[in-house]
Amino acid sequence: MNSLQIALRVLKVDRRTRTSAILTAVGVAVATGLVLLLATLPFATQNREQRALWQGAQLYSSRADGPAKLLLDSSKDYFDGKEIVRVDVALTGGATPGSIQLPPGVPQLPGPGETVVSPALGRLLQANPAERLGDRFGKPVGSLGEDGLRFPEQLVALTGHTPDQMSENAYPLTAFPSGKAQPDGMLMLLSWVGIIVLLVPSLVLVASSARLTAARRERRLAALRLAGATPGQVTNMVAAETTLSAGIGAVLGLLISPALHGLASFVPWAGGTWLASDFTLPIGLVVFIVLAIPVLVVLAGILGLRRVLKNPLFATGGHTKKPLHWWRLLALPAAGLFFLVAVTTAKDSGGITMVMAGLFLLVGSAAIVGPWVTSAVGGTFVRIWRRPSSLLAGRRLRDDPKSAYRSSAGIVLAVFAGSMALTLLPTFESMAGGGRSFVDSALYVDTDGQHASKIVEQANASLRKYGQSEKAVAVGEVYLVQGEGNSRTGHRALVMTCADAVQLTRFGLTADNCTGGPAVFGETALDLAQFKVTDNWEGQASPVKSGTRAEAVRPSDSDLSTTSIIDPAALPDGFTPKYVTVVAPTTDANREIVRTALAGPAAGEEIGSRDQHLFNQQTELGDLRRVTVIGLVAAGILAGCSAAVATAGSVMDRRRTFGALMAAGTPVRVLARALRMEAALPALVATIGAGIVGVLVGVGLFSMVDERGIVLSPWILAPVVLGVGVALLGASVCTPALKRVQAEPLADE
Repeated sequence: MNSLQIALRVLKVDRRTRTSAILTAVGVAVATGLVLLLATLPFATQNREQRALWQGAQLYSSRADGPAKLLLDSSKDYFDGKEIVRVDVALTGGATPGSIQLPPGVPQLPGPGETVVSPALGRLLQANPAERLGDRFGKPVGSLGEDGLRFPEQLVALTGHTPDQMSENAYPLTAFPSGKAQPDGMLMLLSWVGIIVLLVPSLVLVASSARLTAARRERRLAALRLAGATPGQVTNMVAAETTLSAGIGAVLGLLISPALHGLASFVPWAGGTWLASDFTLPIGLVVFIVLAIPVLVVLAGILGLRRVLKNPLFATGGHTKKPLHWWRLLALPAAGLFFLVAVTTAKDSGGITMVMAGLFLLVGSAAIVGPWVTSAVGGTFVRIWRRPSSLLAGRRLRDDPKSAYRSSAGIVLAVFAGSMALTLLPTFESMAGGGRSFVDSALYVDTDGQHASKIVEQANASLRKYGQSEKAVAVGEVYLVQGEGNSRTGHRALVMTCADAVQLTRFGLTADNCTGGPAVFGETALDLAQFKVTDNWEGQASPVKSGTRAEAVRPSDSDLSTTSIIDPAALPDGFTPKYVTVVAPTTDANREIVRTALAGPAAGEEIGSRDQHLFNQQTELGDLRRVTVIGLVAAGILAGCSAAVATAGSVMDRRRTFGALMAAGTPVRVLARALRMEAALPALVATIGAGIVGVLVGVGLFSMVDERGIVLSPWILAPVVLGVGVALLGASVCTPALKRVQAEPLADE
């Protein structure tokens, strides 16, 4: 019989081996499916960005290579808390619509006053009055297909204009933007972290499943060696047995990956869900993953044969395990030092490869340090406690710490990942905020001095047509400076009347501040004899008009401390600000109407507000929260399964010992308590350590993004508490396993 036939024969006659093989296949299937899903995420973001490339998100990198045929401007609009991508176009140089190659999903090029919208935006246009939304874009003449949308529910409007209606920032192009899109950097980072954090618990589950029959298989193989089987034959038997289960598991993982991709398509990211076709991997990478994971499992099984191959008598008769050396503790600080160096040099090197390698080493160091910690806990039990269950648990932890730690390995990694994530999230949330100098309800459009008056005039005409009393005003931006050249100092100032500043800004001015003529308001009363006005930092500066007073006001927000307010009447004669912001007040009832009034004359310039300033921040935070919850749930389930299987395997490995103890009169409850202590107490110590390391890693990763301090939340303790709970839940299988041993004759072993 060849090795495969022997493996099939063993699976047929041995129920426990068959159970172990099934669980191993399930573990490999889970690992393969997760890796295939996580590996495809960067490709999925690249696919969705490729479809949206024509929308001009990376327009800054496009240039007209030849005579320009098209003016294009891309901006973001908002309606009722939803983001709208607005693409404004105009034909130039005698170009005709037929001379422009349309991107996939774009049915036609709209003419002036026309627009082509996505299906989701079309439904919004039909459900709302024109003054709230429709008048921003023009007459709808077509619908964008899925091939032209980042995600199915994306709100997009392709709006046509004449060249003179386009904003001054429109790009001259020969065609719509094209090229090769880049994957989302954040999701790429998260996918690598997910592979590292979730793959290891999956492999721990595989290893725990394989250990269900470890002792029996070791004795069987040792008997074959003593009967004359060569090391190569024994190795081939194990390879065949492991390859069978691991290969079936890998194929199952490949088969379930479309279902996982389908589920992932419903998880929003960056404002929307996915198309099923987004989740595609190169065939070569799929083949590599499907082959690599079973190969790793087979290699692990072969490496576990060292004792059987070297001395089969030890495997059949037992042997004394060597104590673990203290040098194992050096693995963690060594990996931490590597991670620290990688984090501190990441900005200079411009990559995260070394950071991910350091994270992988930290995760791997747990497998080296964990058994030593388990052995130390066992030694404490033996020295201090004298209850039978404590002594049994302590002796087990002391004699075989590697096997005892196996049930905690997945939990440790889950706690590490959870602590790391819950360290980063509160800090990111604390960073959310900020905005312009204007009140939260104001809308504003940045433009220049030449176009500002036109936008104000047309916007106010539309507001009157819509029956609104609000009026848009032009707010210039200048600098109050002193000194010349490199020694020049100063700060920004907004040019607006005191009455407008009271209504439109967050400076906290009141009507009492507006008496007494033109003034300059700031955090301190400036010495206007020392300061001059200029429209750009390096430009020629002129003194303010004589008689202008300086008044100190305390801004309501600290981010306004370096900005001043200067009355237009205080500017030198003939001075016109180069940069201007058109600002309009709103109420909750008319905010969308005022936005529509500004959108027409703005012709593609983005209309901002504090709400919109926070939109991207809140979207990113929502994505991170969602990914964190999903990752922690997955890691917790894998950890709980691996703990349960490892505990059951521990009982199976010691059937003779437990059977003898029961035959000698030891109650099952004492043995069950000992097994629960074996699983729970080392897990408690290890999870506390994993939580501390996770917090430190989170601090290190955050330092790559921002140099400010980290915000610690009580929620960072949650993974430790949940980890201990999962360990106790996994250990609960010990009682049924012990009763199964009690029910079977000891002679069966």
